[in-house]
Amino acid sequence: MKKKLVLLAFAPILFSCSNDDNSSAPSNPELRLVTSSNTSGKISYTDLLETSPTVKSFTIGSLDTDGVFYDSERDEILLASRSFNKLEVYNGIKNAVATNAAALNLALASGSEFNNPREVAVMGDKVVVTQDQNAANANTNKLLVYQRTGNSLTLLNNYSVNFKTWGIAIDGTTLYAIADLTGDLVVFENFFGKPNGAITPTKRITIQGLVRTHGIAFSKMDDRMVLTDVGAASSDSDGGLIVINNFSSVLGMTSNGGTIALSNQVRIYGPMSTMGNPVDVAYDEGTDKIYVAERLNMGGRLLTFNLPTMTGDAAPAAARAEAGISSVHLHRK
Repeated sequence: MKKKLVLLAFAPILFSCSNDDNSSAPSNPELRLVTSSNTSGKISYTDLLETSPTVKSFTIGSLDTDGVFYDSERDEILLASRSFNKLEVYNGIKNAVATNAAALNLALASGSEFNNPREVAVMGDKVVVTQDQNAANANTNKLLVYQRTGNSLTLLNNYSVNFKTWGIAIDGTTLYAIADLTGDLVVFENFFGKPNGAITPTKRITIQGLVRTHGIAFSKMDDRMVLTDVGAASSDSDGGLIVINNFSSVLGMTSNGGTIALSNQVRIYGPMSTMGNPVDVAYDEGTDKIYVAERLNMGGRLLTFNLPTMTGDAAPAAARAEAGISSVHLHRK
């Protein structure tokens, strides 16, 4: 659900889908990792600045969730509930961690204006959620924009798109989206200024060699795009990671409908990677670590990779079991 997503009302944050500009060291640094699950009814929280980071697992009201976001200023976790087709906000995270609470309290929920959500991204007081086509939503793919004001989440914009949605990332007013079932990346400039209804991408490009993309993370500071490839949905061993360095330049040199060549990619594929269905990704520009939500292999695992410098097979630097993991978000302050 990612990096570089937010600054204002939803706090200083990293992306999923998220990351803040950490060019000046804060007096109280934060580095938190949160994940969601399609099957467990739980979310996880890890303070990566602890000497020995401990994973905290909390029960929430939704069994099936996709897309997760942590806001340290509000002390909240926001996610997309696939159980109830709403955005949900759970608060009191720091106290829950300190008291070893088993569950989190639902503080706020949106209306049910979407069905089959797959990702969230946050920019200021705007929350974007993707709707993936299915029979219950008349096979309609959408990007919906909500506004967070006080204790409300209000639907502002309802956009239909002509590609199957999954992961998204925001950089300022530009929205990057993947086109599921393809190896394509879609770009919407001036995204928040578009009127309701069907919208057309500014640019759509193909990533050479990518079979089926899902996860996306963008770092403005490093000018780096990270994408995941789930390959065949039925295979637990054909997934991969793609890193595009100097992304702004590479994107600018690629015409609409064009292709980003293998020569502009650094790729991790192979059995050592243990990736089969890497459905989401987050990138930490402070440590050059990549966090992958691997949904299928071994029932679900959170994989941590060092930023690759050359294409090849590579084992994760760390891995932990997490049943049904569906999204991952990194917060740095």
